Amino acid sequence: MERTRSYEWQDPTITAAAAREMSGLELLQAIAEGRLPGPPIASTLDFAATEVAEGRVVFVCTPGEHHYNPIGSVHGGLYATLADSAAACAIHTTLPKGMAYTTLDLSIRLLRPITADTGPIRCVGTVVNRGRRTALAQAELFDPADRLLAHAMSTCLLFEIPATA
Repeated sequence: MERTRSYEWQDPTITAAAAREMSGLELLQAIAEGRLPGPPIASTLDFAATEVAEGRVVFVCTPGEHHYNPIGSVHGGLYATLADSAAACAIHTTLPKGMAYTTLDLSIRLLRPITADTGPIRCVGTVVNRGRRTALAQAELFDPADRLLAHAMSTCLLFEIPATA
């Protein structure tokens, strides 16, 4: 009955250092192409970027029972993490070198259940509006038949990356 799962991740400080020297689009393209390590959360939850363009990012995840809640379906935290990641990374693709972001809020609606039988899900993040200090993006999760599983809106605070000591 017992199951195990192991995974590995790479040193996140490598990518954090590169973020100071690259635009958001360049950074995320380098991660998607495997030239820079991805974030450890992507390894933990088993998702990856498959498309990166200015104002748009797509993540793919194949849900498994290791994503389950106590009632036998995928935990809402996976929906939220995918949505937060896709929306925020879509915003990140619009930022110049030296700028970063942090999520101010995330509002999500879970529309359909996800299980291990659902198959690969796709989360598409797109920028709705970008200002000087804040940006708004949406994220939509789809199943393999392109049915909408969830919809989210996120606001991010934009700021300059602090100089290192």
